[in-house]
Amino acid sequence: MKFWLGVTDNKWFDFLSHRNIDEVNFWQPSATPLFKEAPVGMPFLFKLKRPYNHIGGGGFFVASSTLPLSMAWEVFGEKNGASSLEELNALIVPLKKDKSGEPEIGCTVLTNPFFLQQKSWLENPPGWAGSIVRGKMYETANPDGMFIWDKMSKYFGENTLNSPIEPEVDYEGIREESPKFGEPVLVKPRLGQSSFRLMVTDAYQRRCALTGENTLVVLEAAHIVPYATEGTHDVTNGMLLRADFHKLFDVGLVSVTPEYKIKVSPRIRETWFNGKIYYRLDNQPLTILPEKIAQRPDRERLEWHYKNRFQA
Repeated sequence: MKFWLGVTDNKWFDFLSHRNIDEVNFWQPSATPLFKEAPVGMPFLFKLKRPYNHIGGGGFFVASSTLPLSMAWEVFGEKNGASSLEELNALIVPLKKDKSGEPEIGCTVLTNPFFLQQKSWLENPPGWAGSIVRGKMYETANPDGMFIWDKMSKYFGENTLNSPIEPEVDYEGIREESPKFGEPVLVKPRLGQSSFRLMVTDAYQRRCALTGENTLVVLEAAHIVPYATEGTHDVTNGMLLRADFHKLFDVGLVSVTPEYKIKVSPRIRETWFNGKIYYRLDNQPLTILPEKIAQRPDRERLEWHYKNRFQA
């Protein structure tokens, strides 16, 4: 099995270690991803910067992408490891080579994060070199990787939201057999709202499913079955929509059939005597669908929305 040991900003770690959160944005000042083709659920460990040479926590990898700094704040908020956009900007801008314009940052989303008390940190991880800037991939098939995993695997449990973690806590599920890198993982991380938004945004190539609009700041990840109504945060329960269509979809004035055809309610015309820009799309197929079939909208959920929410 492979896992990543990432160089971690100490201020980011300290800020998040005092909060109970379901996911974090492990940002990078560079838009270059930390690694490629990592499976969802891959363990990710935090290697603190000097003066520490310790592993202090970790989480499960969910997704990676890039976002303008202001949108990263909008999506993740304090999950960025800062209390405000200004504070986040102060952390990132000094690390950027190009300081002109709004920076585009790398976003690596981790779920089920945990932050250990200092007495439980793992000092001097074997195989680590001081010259490493971003991180290193380890394998349990090698002695160094097996040593680290043997010390840290017990903290990858289902109840990792309580921080800081005491070392003697025994979590359920931590002894599950782990697969090789690239195969489906047995641990399925719990996705949060921020993970959902980032994954839906990239699944739809950053374009509105209905209109094809690609102005990122007006695009929103919509739940097909609302999260408050037994919906989930997985990609198949979402579509990327322009903000006005998101509102119309949520109140049932727009829907999408299981055949991926757009439906616009006559109530828009009846109530506001308008809506020409919307009726042009009525009975038209979706403009954008995810390239991966496994990420496309679930047809049963679309049917639920069409039957239960659409104001026909």
